[in-house]
Order: sequence, then structure tokens, then C-alpha cells
Amino acid sequence: MSEYINNSSQRKELLKHMLLELHKGEAPEQVQERVKSLLKQIPYNEVVEVEQQLIAEGLPEEEILKFCDLHSAVLEGSLTGHDAVVPEGHPVDTFKKENREIAKVIEKIRTLLVRMEILKGMPEDKDFINALVIDLKREFNMLSDVDKHYKRKEYLLFPFLEKAGITGPPKVMWGKHDEIRELLSAVHEALVLGGEISGNDLYALGDLLIRPAIEQTESMIMKEEEILFPMCLETLKQKNWIQIYNETGIYGYCIFDPKAEWKPEPEEGEEREESGVSASVEYSTGGPVRLSSGSFDLKELEALFVTLPVDITYVDANDKVKFFSHSPNRVFERNRSIIGRDVRLCHPPGSVHIVEQILTDFKSGKENQAKFWLSNFMGRFVYIEYTALRGKEGEYLGVIEITQDISEFRKLEGDQRLLSYSKK
Repeated sequence: MSEYINNSSQRKELLKHMLLELHKGEAPEQVQERVKSLLKQIPYNEVVEVEQQLIAEGLPEEEILKFCDLHSAVLEGSLTGHDAVVPEGHPVDTFKKENREIAKVIEKIRTLLVRMEILKGMPEDKDFINALVIDLKREFNMLSDVDKHYKRKEYLLFPFLEKAGITGPPKVMWGKHDEIRELLSAVHEALVLGGEISGNDLYALGDLLIRPAIEQTESMIMKEEEILFPMCLETLKQKNWIQIYNETGIYGYCIFDPKAEWKPEPEEGEEREESGVSASVEYSTGGPVRLSSGSFDLKELEALFVTLPVDITYVDANDKVKFFSHSPNRVFERNRSIIGRDVRLCHPPGSVHIVEQILTDFKSGKENQAKFWLSNFMGRFVYIEYTALRGKEGEYLGVIEITQDISEFRKLEGDQRLLSYSKK
């Protein structure tokens, strides 16, 4: 049996078989024991390869999410994580230090859960309940900062993994991010009741939402430290890390505020990148761009897209992101890592079916436009319009996304015919 287990391809087949058994619900306790006894030293790369194989073979990502926590719990402690040393200020160093701060907040919430135990069956003590609610709000406000941590993974790390052919783990992890976000949002909504909540309701909230929220957040730390970060360190090149480092500020930091500046050494054959300049972007310095109705030189064209009062993203006929405008007040942040990325991978798993529907309808010619609006996106009324791009013969060339904050437009009344500059 040891010879069988030590063969990588056979070991992966065995692991895949066991995970499918867990998925089917076939004697989960017995299967878990078999996994523990047979696979006590599982290289992290084999776990993610199996996960990716299952997706490639047609198992829906939603189904993988259902047993993701289960097989993570089974494998936790058995995974052979890599203790690679990264320099201070490196993106992975920052991610790990953020995880330490996230873990501290989780421990504070656990302490509050212990205090909540006395609520069970005790007479209503409004002062005690209100104090608990205030403390819980404070800690969950802090914990909600993980959204920045997750966005940096989704929009900075995942694109480079996908370009290297690693698509399964990012999809599954993004799905788990969204589950955690939903739990944190639900806790916030429940705590808004404040003084109206009873002791029994607050106690029930602990089991219903608070514990699941912190347990899933804590589990994500394990997945990152044991699987994601080692995989990224092995897969990404130095120029990728430089680009990630330079674009991290777009999304901000989670609880932890790094003080050290990372000064990367170039890999052999690479030139040192100047601070703030992406290693993977080349700018054309050619002549004017001539169009059917006029021309721009490149400096003018760049200024035009930066200045337009709308955000533009272009996805080509092969569903790859080819361009985005980088105006200073974008509604949805973009970074250069998404260039060349499949547009489906730029969205949370829960909304990919909408993207698929739009692409299908546009390509078939059934539809040419799709409109959405968000009445309160971070205090702004946002209008989003997707339009099919077609050539002279009607051939499909891709999709253009136009996004605009129209909050001020909704306030307009009457006419303005006289010159009047808006006040800054």
C-alpha cells in the first residue's frame, strides 16, 4: 500500500475518488478516517491539482464549494505547507501579517462568545446586552476589512495563476470569499437591531451566524498559508510580484498597515523596474492613431480616456479583457493584471452565469445591449451598460462596458442655459 500511496498520479486518483465519495455522502466518517490514515503527507500542489481536475471533468464549482470546507478540515494538519522566507514588504509578507491581525480579531470575538454564554436562560439585562452588541459591532467592523484582503487576491494574485493554467483553486477560493462576505454582512444586519435584540436572540445569533463567520474566516487563513501562498511563490515570476506590489494600493490593506518598503531584486535576465512602473506593460510610442473621422496622437488619446466622465472596459471577441480606462474616480477598480484575462474569471462565481448569458446573447445577435443600475453602491447611484461591438458587416467584435456614477444627474431639474462653472 505504501508503494501505491507514494506514486503521485495514483495518489491523486485515490484522493479524487475519496473526495467524490465525500461529495456523494457515502460514509463520510469512514472516508475521512481513510484519508487521514492513508494520506498524512499530502503535498499542497496535489490537492489543488485534484480540485482542478474535478472542475475540468464537469463537476460544478458550486458542488465543489459544498465539500470544500469538509475536505479542508480533513486535510488540515496533513498538508505539508512551505515555509518559504519572503522579504519584508513583499506582497506575501503583507498578506501573512494581515492574517495575524485577522486572527487576533477572531480571538477577541471568541472571547465575546464566551461572555455570551451567560445569556442562556438569564433574566434580560439590557445594559449587559447593549455592551455586548457594541463590542461585537466594533470587532465585526474590524473583521469586515478582510474584503480588501480578498479583493487583492481576486484581482492581483488570481489573474497570474490563471495565466499559468491554474484556474480551479482561484474559482473555489473566490466562491468561499463570497460566502464569508455574506456571513459578515448578515452579522452586521443582525447587530443593527442594537438595543432591540433580546438576550435569547443574541445567544442564538452566536450559533447561527457569528461562529460560522469566524470559523470560515479562520479556515481561509489556513487555505492561504498552506495552499495559495506556496503555490503563488512557486508559480509567479518576480516581475509579476512587482506588478502586484505596485498595484496593491488600489485596494488598500486589511487591518495591518505595512511600514517597510519592498525593494525587489530583478530575476536573472530582467532589468530593475522603477518604483510604480509595472514590469509587464509596454507603451507604444508610434505615430498618430488614424480613424475614419479623424486622428489622435497617443498622448491625446491617453488623456481622452482618462478624462471621459465614464469608465470603459473592452472585452474582445475571444472574451478576453483587452482595455480599460483608468480615470481617477473609477466606480469599479481595475488594474493591469486583468489584461488578457477571461472576463468570466473577473467576476464572482455567483454572477458568472449572468456574464455567460450576456456573451451568448450578444454573439448570437439575439441582443445588443444589457443595462443594470445600483441605487446605493457605496453611496453612489451607478449605471452600467454593456453593448455588443460589431464591425461593418455585423460581425461580433466584443463587448464594451460603460459605467457611470449618475448621482448628480438624478438631482437635476429645469434647464441650465447660462455659463456656470461647478464649484470644486
